[in-house]
Amino acid sequence: MAEFKNPNQQGGGDNKSLLVMMFVLVTVFFGLQYFRAKNNPQTASPNAGHSAPVAGGAQTPAQSAAPTSEGASTAAGATGSAPGLATVHAQAEATTSVENELYRITFTNRGGQVLSWVLKKYKDSDGKPLNLVHTEAAQKFGFPLSLYTYDSALTSALSSALYVPSASGSLAAPASLTFNYSDGATTVRKTFSFDETYVMHADVEVTRNGAPVRALINWPGGFGDQDNAAAYAGAQLDIARNGKEEHLAPKKVSGGDTLNGPFDWAGTSDTYFAAIFLPDSPDTATLAMLHNQLDVAKTIRRTGLGVGGSSKGAIEVPILGAALGDTSGRTQTRVYAGPKAVNVLRGIHATGNTMTLEPLLDFGFFGPIGKYLFLSLQFIHNHLVASWPGSWGWAIIILTVLINCLILPFRIKTMQSGLKMQRIQPQMDAIKERYKKYKATDPKRSEMNVEIMKLQKDNGVNMFGGCIPTLITLPLLFAFYTMLRSVVELRQAHWLWLPDLAAADPYHVLPIVMVISQFLVQFYTPSPGVDPQQQKMMAFMMPAVTGYMTWNYASGLALYWTIGNLISIAQQSVMNRTSLGREMREIAAKRARRKAGTPTTISGKR
Repeated sequence: MAEFKNPNQQGGGDNKSLLVMMFVLVTVFFGLQYFRAKNNPQTASPNAGHSAPVAGGAQTPAQSAAPTSEGASTAAGATGSAPGLATVHAQAEATTSVENELYRITFTNRGGQVLSWVLKKYKDSDGKPLNLVHTEAAQKFGFPLSLYTYDSALTSALSSALYVPSASGSLAAPASLTFNYSDGATTVRKTFSFDETYVMHADVEVTRNGAPVRALINWPGGFGDQDNAAAYAGAQLDIARNGKEEHLAPKKVSGGDTLNGPFDWAGTSDTYFAAIFLPDSPDTATLAMLHNQLDVAKTIRRTGLGVGGSSKGAIEVPILGAALGDTSGRTQTRVYAGPKAVNVLRGIHATGNTMTLEPLLDFGFFGPIGKYLFLSLQFIHNHLVASWPGSWGWAIIILTVLINCLILPFRIKTMQSGLKMQRIQPQMDAIKERYKKYKATDPKRSEMNVEIMKLQKDNGVNMFGGCIPTLITLPLLFAFYTMLRSVVELRQAHWLWLPDLAAADPYHVLPIVMVISQFLVQFYTPSPGVDPQQQKMMAFMMPAVTGYMTWNYASGLALYWTIGNLISIAQQSVMNRTSLGREMREIAAKRARRKAGTPTTISGKR
């Protein structure tokens, strides 16, 4: 957004101020890109090393192709059979679906695991209801709610065995679904309970010859909305202990490592969705971290910010997962699988304390500012424009107007401070002239600074007055930058010609309008004392920098920035016509004529 520059610094001072502002803008932008890449790296290069695979992995489609019930019994019974115990297994593969207003989950009795987890209120990139299961990753590494053990043969056997379900067909929540299996030695019982929310409850117990087996309930990794580089880069492992949360980027997740509790909650997430376990017994919970690499060269969408790897070679991305168990051998936990929507997350509490899932939302370096920006945006949306077409876009516009109205008094103060500085500029020049014969290292130079500071103080000039709008608007700008890529509410939110406010403008209309408006901001904002050539350079450089920043980034940021520029132009045009603005122009004209050697007519001050 537009800033008021200090128009009274001597010889090129305004140019230095502009250069500093541009340097700060570019530095913070690329610093945020580095911070984001450091904590959520982009897709791995094809030559990157693979992390340790999940113990036993998961069956490939060929491996999972319906073995006979006898074959399943034999695979599990390889661990040692106890003759005389009854075997429990199904004769054929079957599916059972559980449904409420929010989701439709389809289970298969092969492994008693989830084939699809469709979220009814969210769409994928093709406009179809979003399947939260990353099918490609699941076929290779395992399906959600499968079992993870520290015996690879047992893990594979339990994932391919045919369980006996308590119900088949379709169930409407609230409901309960149990899967039982036994080969005569190893016995498994998996019970899932559902209500009207995104949270379900899992109760899993595995025994071998009557002794408990450490079997963890598993979300092997990935989410169905991951179809481009940015989505994979947002993968992370989320852990909360003793009321403090931690978000681990892929490079910090060592596949196969186990962490011991206590855990308030733990799981995995990407930018917009999460699968989180909330154990019934936090103190005895354990978490296995899962990290695999997947080649998505044939399936990734090559739009947006680009992807790692070449179009002809492999493109490997991190697939993070988590499995939760209990030291007792019996795992009882709630499971949240759904959007990282603030209103949903803040209503889900950990067992035994008040901590919610809200910290799953990570707004980055400017987190506190980004959080309250979004809460303000959400309030405007819900109470003013919820029924309007393109409501989130209009909410951004209204919020931008309100922010600029709040900043207006500071801009006026800055202009007043600049005028005071202009009035005493001749006296400041005279002081500097007296001391110019001294070198910069001469102690006499400190006396010059003392005199200038006293002159400013006697005339009510605040040397930092011109920085106030910048100190307010830059954090807001970069908080908006990080907030837009973090909130699921803006995912696929359209406005006029924009199909998704969290994605780049496909026609680049907003970036072009923003470049033009940024040029007009530079044109209308007073910058007396600046060399005309330098002023032209800044007038073109600043729009070029801001245009580059918004060309391939969220169109919501370009909308916020463009509206802010248009408001700044209107405000500046009005203020330039006030007595304050006229006096600034008159003083600036006198200085320009004096610098050019043109005689000036001295007139009294108003």
